[in-house]
Amino acid sequence: MFVHIVRKLIGVIPIIFGVALVIFILLNVVGGDPTYQMVGKHATVHQIEELRHEYGFDLPKPVQFVQYLKQIVTFDYGRSYATKQRISDMIVGGIGPTLTLAIPAFILTTFIALCIGLLVAYYRGKWIDKVTVVFCVFGMSLSSLAYILFGQYFFAYKLGWFPISGYESGMLERFQYVAMPILIWVIVSLGYDVRFFRTAILEETNQDYVRTARAKGLTEPRVFFKHVLKNSMVPIVTNIVIEIPLLILGSFLLESFFGIPGLGSITMDAIHNSDFPVIKAMTTLQSLLFIFGNLATDVIYTLVDPRVKLS
Repeated sequence: MFVHIVRKLIGVIPIIFGVALVIFILLNVVGGDPTYQMVGKHATVHQIEELRHEYGFDLPKPVQFVQYLKQIVTFDYGRSYATKQRISDMIVGGIGPTLTLAIPAFILTTFIALCIGLLVAYYRGKWIDKVTVVFCVFGMSLSSLAYILFGQYFFAYKLGWFPISGYESGMLERFQYVAMPILIWVIVSLGYDVRFFRTAILEETNQDYVRTARAKGLTEPRVFFKHVLKNSMVPIVTNIVIEIPLLILGSFLLESFFGIPGLGSITMDAIHNSDFPVIKAMTTLQSLLFIFGNLATDVIYTLVDPRVKLS
């Protein structure tokens, strides 16, 4: 497994290079020179040239790309145009609030969705299965913005169960601010996950080994929980691991509407302010998380299914 992981890591290098090239072209070439957005309409030519030299925009594009690759390796993306803070410090400071929101929401969503998916797959075709599927489709059809606005108006403003927005550093104080965003995250994500887990489990029930197990006289619960569930874990684990790098994306709207100073809020502020270094850093971070998340998926395959061999 160690040799396989090393081989995969080596194979990841050209992928990272390609992703970095695409991001650089989009933000530094296609997006134009950000100097004019930074200095405003009434800046002099001398001010523009000084700013371009300060941020290295006057260098040739290949040199700028090499500097960008160096930033990826050293995790030093310079300073924000808007706040003048070091971007690496902003990322480190935003990880805590984001994980405070994302990890409990992700764990709760996965656990509840897996339990419901098992239940409706076991009682496939029955009324509980049909009603659950209808609710899942209905929940997926609503925009996450609708859940946010309804939660803030009804549960926070009308009933006063939660704060409308804000964030505190203390553990107990922090929980009251992230409780409703976590609840909304779970509700928004539940429909898709339940349907996916249900489909993955039902696909295994039609396999030959299931019919053979039933023909041998094994009880339905034993066939379902010992054989079907075990063999359906590969697509389930794949879905779970792939969702982990996307946790930052899932918190964009929630952090913005609820005033949580996490990575999603930092990214949204950077987009509003045309803060290209922060946008570039967050885009690169998201891409790296997704790449290494896929690498982790390949390794986890062997832990849940012995039939998968590393080569």
